Amino acid sequence: MERSKLIAILTGAISVILAIAYLILVQLLDYRDMKPAPISQFDQAPAIISVFWQIDKIIEV
Repeated sequence: MERSKLIAILTGAISVILAIAYLILVQLLDYRDMKPAPISQFDQAPAIISVFWQIDKIIEV
């Protein structure tokens, strides 16, 4: 009984430590100043790739 109680306390402590570390990490990432990319970096129009399918190859009659 003593060993299972020790393992339960240990896993609970690890869980609390991981939860606190996760909350700190989320707060640090949320605190960053997210600025949009400058317009000058978008000097080209994005390439559009389209695929045409033949209806008779999709629907077999």
